[in-house]
Amino acid sequence: MAFSRSSGILLHPTSFPGPYGIGDLGPFAYRFIDYLAETGSKLWQVLPLGPTGYGDSPYQCFSAFAGNPYLVSPDFLMQDGLLTLEDLADMPHWDSNQVDFGLIFRWKPALLDKAFAHFEQSASDQLRTEWAEFRQTNAAWLEDYSLFMALKDANGGVAWNEWPAPQRDRDPQALAEARSLYAAAIQRQQFRQFLFFRQWNALRAYAHSKNIQIIGDIPIFVAMDSSDAWSHPDLFYLDQAGQPTVVAGVPPDYFSTTGQLWGNPLYRWDVHKATGYQWWVERIRATLNTVDIVRIDHFRGFAGYWEIPGNAPTAQTGRWVPGPGTDLFHVIRVALGDLPIIAEDLGEITPDVIELRDSLGLPGMKIFQFGLSGPDNPFLPHHYSPNCVVYTGTHDNDTALGWYRTCPPEERDFYHRYVTRDNADVPGDMIRAIWASVAVFAIAPLQDFLGLGTEARMNFPGKVGGFWAWRMDEGHLSDWLKGRMRELNWLYQR
Repeated sequence: MAFSRSSGILLHPTSFPGPYGIGDLGPFAYRFIDYLAETGSKLWQVLPLGPTGYGDSPYQCFSAFAGNPYLVSPDFLMQDGLLTLEDLADMPHWDSNQVDFGLIFRWKPALLDKAFAHFEQSASDQLRTEWAEFRQTNAAWLEDYSLFMALKDANGGVAWNEWPAPQRDRDPQALAEARSLYAAAIQRQQFRQFLFFRQWNALRAYAHSKNIQIIGDIPIFVAMDSSDAWSHPDLFYLDQAGQPTVVAGVPPDYFSTTGQLWGNPLYRWDVHKATGYQWWVERIRATLNTVDIVRIDHFRGFAGYWEIPGNAPTAQTGRWVPGPGTDLFHVIRVALGDLPIIAEDLGEITPDVIELRDSLGLPGMKIFQFGLSGPDNPFLPHHYSPNCVVYTGTHDNDTALGWYRTCPPEERDFYHRYVTRDNADVPGDMIRAIWASVAVFAIAPLQDFLGLGTEARMNFPGKVGGFWAWRMDEGHLSDWLKGRMRELNWLYQR
């Protein structure tokens, strides 16, 4: 699909300000859309929107189809008559600059259960009709997901492959008993999903009214502890006890000398092919019903992926295994048409990855931070082709200012020679360099527009815990920044 030259901001909704401990889909999200439109930007990029689990990473979700109930706005629930101020009386005291996922985990689900109680008692006919339609439309994934989450709670939160064998192995009688025993918990889980998608769809429609497109994100692999792995074990390399025999990761790289051991189960691509890649078709369909453009994280895995023994202590002992290649994308295109996809083609890229990306006509990614080793580096703007998407850095990088403060002296020297600027505004100069490039999309994290340092870093690949928590201040969306962004978009015709 041909994209038009434009620009935008990378900012996950959890980073919005607000009084409820975590950014959500409430009033500030609409203000952010207004602000983007007023700058002349046309893109808002988010991280995966699924329900987060261990480590709080949106790349390790309990479902590839569900939404994150932590993002549901209490303000809008009050407007809908599903919450009262009294329901918020036990709200904890929050740190306004960081998400405390531990507190959120304890408080927000209970709040949403109060909303469900109000719904059962006094919801309007219109809301009840919407609820029934949502459950019917999404039954293909919602029923398994809600049962999975109810069983997970009933089993003390442990991973599904540690549940009693009948539940772990989806014994029909055990599942029938669970559906009866945990009927109320299942309904509460489904209601949380109804609330998320109701609020998200309204926000997306508002973005469209302001000529803003949303770039979403699909992690190529699903989490081991997910409804997907539990409900479709035949699609993954799992043994009889639900343990992965091989897992995903990457070999030693820029971020880690021992590689990254992600631990996700790997796909049995032969089984996927035999089903006509049905699970993947439905996954892409569901995502494109939620966002407008899809960034596929670790796209290189479709050409070849790093397979690590399930019991390996690090990623060093893996091997490269061929992926499904064009076969998968041909089937998806036949089912869904031309696809608005960005290929995250970073890491150890081999000729087969480039061949796959280019044969599909997909734009790859360029990271300006990665380019500052010398003039022959392909991440420098003078090497770009128009069919790429350029970033100062992504959620996995340090901020532009953080990079500058910690990079090797020779990279810092080359940076100055390349941008012909001093260090008065490193993030701003990086942004200008990529906005001026021929790349069809230029995107920067909000942290770089704000000139923030490492304290605002979103993630560090390979490290678990302590990340994904940064939140912006309400005053960050200043008139000064708006004018600067508008000027850049005008100057460089974005």
